[in-house]
Amino acid sequence: MGGTEHLTVRREGATLVLTLNRPDARNALSLPMLVGLYDGWIEADEDDTIRSIVLTGAGAAFCAGMDLKALAGDGMQGEHHRDRLKADPDLHWKAMLRHHRPRKPVIAAVEGHCVAGGTEILQGTDIRVAGESATFGLFEVRRGLFPIGGSTVRLQRQIPRTHALEMLLTGRPYSAREAADIGLIGRVVPDGTALAEALRIADRINACGPLAVEAVKASVYETAEMSETDGLAAELARGWPVFDTADAKEGARAFAEKRPPVYKRA
Repeated sequence: MGGTEHLTVRREGATLVLTLNRPDARNALSLPMLVGLYDGWIEADEDDTIRSIVLTGAGAAFCAGMDLKALAGDGMQGEHHRDRLKADPDLHWKAMLRHHRPRKPVIAAVEGHCVAGGTEILQGTDIRVAGESATFGLFEVRRGLFPIGGSTVRLQRQIPRTHALEMLLTGRPYSAREAADIGLIGRVVPDGTALAEALRIADRINACGPLAVEAVKASVYETAEMSETDGLAAELARGWPVFDTADAKEGARAFAEKRPPVYKRA
């Protein structure tokens, strides 16, 4: 497992837990954090023993967005990672899930501030859990900036456009309850329990057929902008091969024998 000084990586069974680890700066994005995130997504893609990913933040925040001090010219921490960015100028967008979609489900566990770049990364996750005191929002316009992490495209596809435009154009904060009401997050839990709830969801996913899970996720995103006719055709093309796998046969046998299935990604 990888990780950097601002991104920790650990395993919880079949779940890879990525933790934004810069609590003194409310987990503001840094070069070491972005490098660690990108490496985490790739590790999950390439390791078939990983079936889900949980993304969370250390301390009292999820992510407060880009390090504005660095943007103002005070220098970005982690210059020793600069060669990674030179080798792949798209690395930061992949890290923020703008230009990369992991094969495995990604569950966000949010406590505290999840604003600006934090809310932009959130839009690249699949399932979202937040503590009651969590705060969301895209503050860029208040600072004369543009939310270039994908929000002007993605947000209106994930929540009603009127809510998306209000969030984008006012730059105001949203409580966890309001974020849930407009559909930005899926569930609100007591403060301090978002990670535990995300891991419970991950465990349920991990108990399912991994080939089926990955195919279902791929189909949802692949067909999102298709017509119904094209989408249904794409779904069949993606879904039928799953029925011919050993995992599908194991699932049927386990159901008949009233036992937990043992999937082998075959």
